Amino acid sequence: MIKKIYDTLILKYPIAVLLTVLVFVSSLGYYSSKLEIDASAETLLLEDDKDLAFFREVYKTYNNSNFLVVTFSPTEELLSKKSLEILKKISDDFLKVKNVESITSILNVPLLQSPIRPISDLVSGVDSLETKEFDKNLVKNELLNSPLYSNSLVSNDFKTTAIILNLKTDAKYFELLEKRNALLSKEKNHTISKEEKDELKKTIIEFKEYRDYLRIEETKEIEQIREVIKNYENEAKIFLGGVNMIASDIIGYVKNDLIIYGTSLLLILIFILWYIFRHIRWIILPLFICLISVISTAGVLGLFSWEVTVISSNFIALQLIITISIVLHLIVRYRELNVKYKNASQYKLVINTILSKINPSFFAIITTISGFGSLVLSNIEPVINLGLMMSTGIAISLFLAFITFPAVLILMNKKDEHEQKSIRFSFIQKCSDIVEHKTKTIVIVTTLVILFSLSGALKLVVENSFISYFKESTDIYKGMKVIDENLGGTTPLDIIIKFKDEPKTQLIQTSNDDFDDFENEFAQSANDEQYWFSQDKMDTIIAIHDYLETIPEIGKVQSLATLLKIGQSLNNGKKLDGITLALLYNQLPSNYKSLILSPFINIEKNEARITMRILDSNPDLRRNDLISKINNDLKEIIKNKETTYQLSNLMILYNNMLQSLFDSQIATLGFVVIILFIMFLILFRSIKVSLIALIANIIPISVIFGIMGWLNIPLDIMTITIAAIAIGIGVDDTIHFIHRFKEEFKIDHNYINAMRRSHKTIGYAMYYTSLVIIMGFSILVLSNLIPTIYFGLLTVVTMFTVLTADLLLLPKLLLIFKPYEKLKENK
Repeated sequence: MIKKIYDTLILKYPIAVLLTVLVFVSSLGYYSSKLEIDASAETLLLEDDKDLAFFREVYKTYNNSNFLVVTFSPTEELLSKKSLEILKKISDDFLKVKNVESITSILNVPLLQSPIRPISDLVSGVDSLETKEFDKNLVKNELLNSPLYSNSLVSNDFKTTAIILNLKTDAKYFELLEKRNALLSKEKNHTISKEEKDELKKTIIEFKEYRDYLRIEETKEIEQIREVIKNYENEAKIFLGGVNMIASDIIGYVKNDLIIYGTSLLLILIFILWYIFRHIRWIILPLFICLISVISTAGVLGLFSWEVTVISSNFIALQLIITISIVLHLIVRYRELNVKYKNASQYKLVINTILSKINPSFFAIITTISGFGSLVLSNIEPVINLGLMMSTGIAISLFLAFITFPAVLILMNKKDEHEQKSIRFSFIQKCSDIVEHKTKTIVIVTTLVILFSLSGALKLVVENSFISYFKESTDIYKGMKVIDENLGGTTPLDIIIKFKDEPKTQLIQTSNDDFDDFENEFAQSANDEQYWFSQDKMDTIIAIHDYLETIPEIGKVQSLATLLKIGQSLNNGKKLDGITLALLYNQLPSNYKSLILSPFINIEKNEARITMRILDSNPDLRRNDLISKINNDLKEIIKNKETTYQLSNLMILYNNMLQSLFDSQIATLGFVVIILFIMFLILFRSIKVSLIALIANIIPISVIFGIMGWLNIPLDIMTITIAAIAIGIGVDDTIHFIHRFKEEFKIDHNYINAMRRSHKTIGYAMYYTSLVIIMGFSILVLSNLIPTIYFGLLTVVTMFTVLTADLLLLPKLLLIFKPYEKLKENK
C-alpha cells in the first residue's frame, strides 16, 4: 500500500506534491509569526496548587506590591555627604520612570533610635535623613543594629545599601487574572455555562493582550532604569534585581538562545554534512527539510497559542537535530543502494530507500514521541507544552521528510555515489572488532558503568536554586548575589499565623438600665482593634520569629516581633505589654499603621504574618528539607494548639512545582520503559530481542544519573526532563541497528557476518546522526541559562554512551543470546 501511494502520487507528481507542501508550509508560516515567548514566574507554578490559591489570598490580604531592588555600593563612605547626594540624585532619576511609584532608601526611612526617644514622642512624627540633620554615628549605629534595617537595608560591612523601587500596582492586570482563573476553575469543575465559556475565551485573549502590553512597558522601564544606573557607574557599584527584571532578562535570553541555536546549528550542520558527504545536494536537501519542518512546527505553536517558555526554549534545536537524523538515515541508505546497485534507475533507488527506511523510521519516531509524550503527564504547563511541542514537531518532521525527500530526489538526475573511504572513521571498524574479540572487556565495562550509575544516582538531590540558573557574568547573577549575601537573602518565604477567633460580645439592643449601658460600653471596647494585641499572641509571634533567626539558611526575618524589639529598646528595655500596645495602636497615625503594621498583622482576619528571605546561594540549602523542618518545629514552638499556621510565598510554590515534577517524572519514567518495551515487541515480535533493546538503552542512559550524582548537579526543572528526552532520541539508533541486523542475518544466518555487515552499513548512519546530535547539542553551552548548558552537555554525554552501547553492547548481546535461531529453522 505504501509503495502504491508513492508510485501513484509522490513519485508520479513530484512537482505538484512539492507545491502542495510549500502551500502547507507557507500557511503555517503565517502563524509562526504569532509564536510568543512567556518567561514569567507564573509559567513555573502549578495552577491547581492549593498553596498558589493561598499565596494569592495572602498577597491581597497584606496588600503586597511589586518592587525592584537596586544595590548601591558607593566609592566613598555610605553616609558621606557625596554618597548621600548621589543617592538622592539617583533616587530622583528613578522616580522619573513611569511605573516607579516611590523609593525606599536610607534617605527616607524613619530613624527611631538616633538618638533613642520616648515612644510617646515618636507617635507625633519621625524624621529621616531627608528631613533633618542627624548625628551620622548614631544613624550608622541604628542602621547596622536596628532589627528593622540591619542586613536588609544596609549590609553588615556598611558598604552597600538597597534602594527599593516600589512599582505601581496594576489593578486591571489582577482583575483580568482573577476573572480568567475563576472561569477556568468553573470550566475544570464542569460548572461553566455557555455564556461563561464565551466570556472565558474573550478574557483569555484580553488577558494575553494586556499582559503582552505590560511586558513591553516593563522592558522599556527596565531599560530606562539601566540607563539611569549607567550614569552613576563611576560613582558606585550598582546592580539591579527583582522579579520584573529577571523575567525581562530571561525573555531576552530565550530570544537570544533561539537565534544562536538557529544560526550556530545551521553552520554546524553545513560543516558536518560537507564533511560526511562532500556533495552540495546532501547539504541543501537536509537543510531544506529541516527549515520547512521548523517553520511548520512554529506555525502550529502559533496557531494553538502554545507559548515558548524557559523550559521549551530548546525546541528548535531539538527539532532540527531530530529532523536531520531522519534525513541522514535516508541519505545514507540511498547512497548505499546507489553504490551497491550501480545500474539501478533513480526511481528504483528512491523507492527502495523509502520502503526500507519507513518502517524503522516510523517506529523510531513513535518511540521518540513516547519519550517526549511522557512529559505531558506532569502537572506543569511549560513541561506539558514542551512534550506537546516536540511530539507535534517530530511527527511533522517525519511526515515532511518522507514526502519531500523522495519528491525532490526523483526530480534530480541519478549521480553515482562513491564511498569516500578517506572520511570513514575507524571508530566503526574498531567497534566491530571489539564486539567480535573483546567479550570480557564489554562485560567488565558494562558492569562498571552500572555500578557508577547506581552509586551516582544515590547521591542525586532535587533542588531548584534560581541563582544557579545564571552565569556569573550576567547582571541577574551579580544582582542576586549581592542581595543574597549582603542584604538578607532573595527567595521570599512567609508564615501566616492564624489565631483562634474569639466570639464577639453581643450588644444589648434595648435597655434603659445604666448597668446595661456599662455592659455595652465594655463590649464595644472588647471588640476594638486595639485589644487584638494580647500577650499570648505577642509571645507566639516572638517565639517563631526568634526560632527562624537561628536557622542558617534563612536571611532576614521581619514581623511584628521586629517592631516589638525596637519598641522594647525605646521603652528603656522593658517589654511592651498588651495594654501599652493597645494604647500605642490607638495613638498611632493611620499612615504609620499602614506602613509598619499592615505588612505583618491583619486584625480583621485575626492573623499575623512573618516574612523572611532564604539565602539562595547557600550550598547546603535543601529547600524541601528546610520546609519540612520548619513545619515540624513550629508544632512544638506554638504552645496554643488552637493557633494554626501555614507557609506561603514563592519558595513554597517553586518547591511544590519541583516535587510534583520529580514525582511525575519518576513515575512516568517507568511508564516510558513499559511503552518502549511494548513498541519493541510490536516492531521486533520477539521478547528476547525486545529485552536486549531495552537493556541496550537503559544502561547508557542511566549514566547521566551517575554523572549528575557524582558531579553534584541537582535534578531541577530542566535536568529532570533529560532522561525522558534521551530515551526518546537515543532509542532511534537501537531500532535502526536491530532492524538492519535482522535483514543482514537473513542473508547467511551467520551472527558474526550479520554484525560485521550491520556495522559497515547502518553503523555509519548511526555514527553520522549521533555526530550531528552531539555537535548540535554542544551549542547549548552558548546559553546564558545554566540549566540549558547542563541539558546540552548531559545530552551530548548520553548520545555518546547510547551510540557506544548500540555499537558494542547491543551487537554483543545479539551474538550472545542469538535471538534469530527460528529464522534458521524457516530456512
